[in-house]
Amino acid sequence: MVTPLVISSERKQSLDENLLLFFTGFSRFSADIQKKHEIALKSKETQLVEILSLVDEAQKILVGSGDLDEFGRLLDYTWNLKRSINDSVSTDIIDGFYQRAINAGATGGKLLGAGGGGFLLFYVNKEHKDCVRAALKDLMEVPFNFENGGTNVLYYSPETYIKKEG
Repeated sequence: MVTPLVISSERKQSLDENLLLFFTGFSRFSADIQKKHEIALKSKETQLVEILSLVDEAQKILVGSGDLDEFGRLLDYTWNLKRSINDSVSTDIIDGFYQRAINAGATGGKLLGAGGGGFLLFYVNKEHKDCVRAALKDLMEVPFNFENGGTNVLYYSPETYIKKEG
């Protein structure tokens, strides 16, 4: 069952202002990683139960009025917990990027995608954003914002640009 997460517009804007997204330039076949992950999951029930319990914690942070920086700390904690389940979810290169961002002031982050590549999302307070950007200057930053309009399908060709609402 999916329960909508209702976050005030002010809270969503604050979260938006504290997130940075970077494309790692790496990709791997998700099927290979998922197979290894399924095998690893069978012996890691304790970590899985903890990850599940942290979903409720994340929801409390996001819909509440407390310190939003707790969300960044939770990202870091869950990233490290997930890595302890299966080392295939990351690579030494991704771990290096992650550590550079943390050393530059990111509070936490996670890899988005099937593992071993894709995008790195970081929670970064405004005063540390330039330092994190500099630390990850060899990655492409992908600007984004949360929005409420739903799915949009975009088509691009050099000659035309058509936006279809969907």
